[in-house]
Amino acid sequence: MDQFLLWWSSLEKGASVNWMYNIGLLLLLSGLLWGGWLLISRRLATIASKTQFIWDDALIDAVRTPVSLCIWVWPGLMSLGIMVDNITSYSSGFLALLRHLLLIGVFIWILMRLITNIEQTILDNRPHRDATTVTAISKILRLIVMVLSSLIVMQNFGLSLSGLLTFGGVGGLVVGMAAKDLLANFFGGMMIYFDRPFKVGDWIRSPDRQIEGTIERIGFRMTVIRTFDKRPLYVPNSVFSSVVVENASRMQNRRIKQSVGLRYCDAAVMGLVVDDIKSMLQNHTDIETRQTLIVSFDTYGPSSLNILVYTFTKTVDWVKYKAVQQDVMLQIVAIVHSHGADFAFPTTTLDMPTAAITALTAIDSQQQA
Repeated sequence: MDQFLLWWSSLEKGASVNWMYNIGLLLLLSGLLWGGWLLISRRLATIASKTQFIWDDALIDAVRTPVSLCIWVWPGLMSLGIMVDNITSYSSGFLALLRHLLLIGVFIWILMRLITNIEQTILDNRPHRDATTVTAISKILRLIVMVLSSLIVMQNFGLSLSGLLTFGGVGGLVVGMAAKDLLANFFGGMMIYFDRPFKVGDWIRSPDRQIEGTIERIGFRMTVIRTFDKRPLYVPNSVFSSVVVENASRMQNRRIKQSVGLRYCDAAVMGLVVDDIKSMLQNHTDIETRQTLIVSFDTYGPSSLNILVYTFTKTVDWVKYKAVQQDVMLQIVAIVHSHGADFAFPTTTLDMPTAAITALTAIDSQQQA
C-alpha cells in the first residue's frame, strides 16, 4: 500500500524516467476499476429492482454513467499531464484545474440526473400526485443546481464571488429593465406553479381572450395549450396575471338548461306535464338530485307556453354528459306526447273583420268566374 501511495504521489510531481510505464499502468488501473464498478453497479441495480423502495433505483441510475466516465477521464487527464511534462516544455498545471472541474461536473451531472429520475419515478408510480407541481419543483431544483454550479466554477477560475455578486446586483437592474417582458413571463409562470389555477391536462378557457383548450405544458416563459381543433396555442405566462381564467376541468357537475314550449291549447295539461318531468328527473340515475332541480311553468311566449327545465348531471365528462342530456330530452318528448300535448312552433294568427272577409270572398269568386 505504501509503494502504491509513493507511486501515486510521484505522478503528481511531473517528469519521470518511466513516464510511458506510468501511463500504461494508469490505463490498466482504469480498466480494472471500470470493470469492478461495472460489476458492482449492475449488482446494485439488480438488488434495487427487487426492493419496494423506489428511490434506490433512481439513485443508482443517476450515478452509474457519470462515475464510469470519471473513471476513464480522470486517469486520461493525468496521463495527458505526464505526456506534456515529458514531451513538451509546457507546464501541465492547467490539467490539475481540469481534473478539479471534472469532479465538480460529475457531481453536478449526478444531481441533475437524480432530479430527473426522481421526477419521472414520482410521475410513473404516484399517479395521484399533481404532475404540474412535480414538474415545477424539479425545474426549480435544476435551476438552483445550475446557479450554484456556475458560481463554484467561476470561483475555481479565480473570480471573486463578492465582486461578481456586486456586479450582478447592478447588472441585474439593467438586465431587468431590458428584459422586463421575459421577467414578467417568468414570474407569471411562478404564479401559475404556486397558485395552481390550472395544471397539465386541464381544460381552460378565458372569457377575456380567445383562449380555450387543454393544457399541454407549463414552462417558465410560456404555456402550451392544445385547442379543440388540435392546434397548439402558445400563451406567454404574463397573460394569465391579467385575464380571467375558467377551469372547466374542476366542475363538479354539468348543467342541463332547456326551455320546453307547449301549445296554448295544451294549457289544461301543463301542470301534469311539469309534475311528470320533475318526477322523471328525480328518479333518473344520472341526475344529481342534491343540486338545484327546477321544472316549472316559466313564461308566456308569443306562440308557446314555456316550461323551464334546470338540473345537473352527475358526470362532468363531455361525451357522457351529451348522452345523458339526449336521454332526458327524449323522455320529455315522451311525457309531453303521453298527455296528448305537443310542442309549439312559431305561428301567426290574423284577425280580420267580417266585412273584409266578405269582400275578399267576392273578389275571389269574380276571379274564378
